[in-house]
Amino acid sequence: MFAAACCFGGGFLVASVGISWHQIWLVYLGYGVLGGIGLGIGYVSPVSTLIKWFPDRRGMATGMAIMGFGGGAFIASPMSVALMKHFSSPTSVGVAQTFVVMGILYFISMSIGALAIRIPAKDWKPEGWTPPVTQNAMISRNHVHIDQALKTPQFWLLWWALCLNVTAGIGVLGQASVMIQESFKGAVTPAAAAGFVGLLSLANMLGRFFWASVSDFLGRKNTYYTFFVLGAVLYFMVPGMGSAGNVALFVLFYAVIISMYGGGFSTIPAYLADLFGTRYVGGIHGRILTAWAAAGIFGPVLVNYIRQYQVDSGVPPSQAYTTTMYIMAGLLVVGFICNMLVKPVSAHHHMSADQGDDAAIGDPTKLTPAMAGSLGNK
Repeated sequence: MFAAACCFGGGFLVASVGISWHQIWLVYLGYGVLGGIGLGIGYVSPVSTLIKWFPDRRGMATGMAIMGFGGGAFIASPMSVALMKHFSSPTSVGVAQTFVVMGILYFISMSIGALAIRIPAKDWKPEGWTPPVTQNAMISRNHVHIDQALKTPQFWLLWWALCLNVTAGIGVLGQASVMIQESFKGAVTPAAAAGFVGLLSLANMLGRFFWASVSDFLGRKNTYYTFFVLGAVLYFMVPGMGSAGNVALFVLFYAVIISMYGGGFSTIPAYLADLFGTRYVGGIHGRILTAWAAAGIFGPVLVNYIRQYQVDSGVPPSQAYTTTMYIMAGLLVVGFICNMLVKPVSAHHHMSADQGDDAAIGDPTKLTPAMAGSLGNK
């Protein structure tokens, strides 16, 4: 977490130098590369730690942390605007100075978190809580090594389930303002469209906590079933709401869709901990988030290019998103199938009971046969 603070805060400082010197490559290096590294490390570290502290409420704990991540924009956006206004002058818009202040503030606040956080002792349990006697087949009491996890079908099925869920949501978020204005031409003003975007952001943030908490009771697999079934139905119905001029249901349907988009992020760490154990869940979570990066490309491309193709073919802009929404519904059906195929991880992928910390990885006598084979060339 301290490394995340250094990279994230330092990335803002490097970017501020790039802005002052008018060197765009420094902005890319600082805000993009260093800041992105800090963002990724800082995202997974608290989540994996909270899973260890809350074995009885994994979903709620990860939902709280990831809701905070999503809610950061509610603080950062107005703060950055206020800082730029404060530092603006006839010769500068104040962006470089804003980056310096924000970089320092982020470094201090993240460092406080890094210094305060602790990992619970081995086999620690919340007071008054005992693990259920009847073990849920989808919640493993074993651990899978981070490298071994990538060799399981469960990892790649969840990778695609997350990617498809995010693809369906992220494309809508990027085009929300234009979409509602074109779907209700003349009835929705730009100001109202901006309010719609804000509402979706709020639904995204609250959905992260709500759906992850619900998963503690429904189970992670059933929660993802809900995302895919309900999401596909709503995507299929949204174009009809636009054609009927029903703004209220249009907004409601999209708010629920985006809440499940956020819920997919917050539920996946607990899903991974259930399947692969908690020892390496942080690293496994980090690797599965590459699905988020891929969806960040697929989603906007699907929405933008299909819409443009429709418009170029003579389809009115108000109807140009219909085909896109049906495609999104189809993607969620594929995601449903991926989730359906997820089964408990086979025992030969589990770490042996006497394996301790990472130092044991170097001792082939303490490895399962599958792990010994995978590490034999290292």
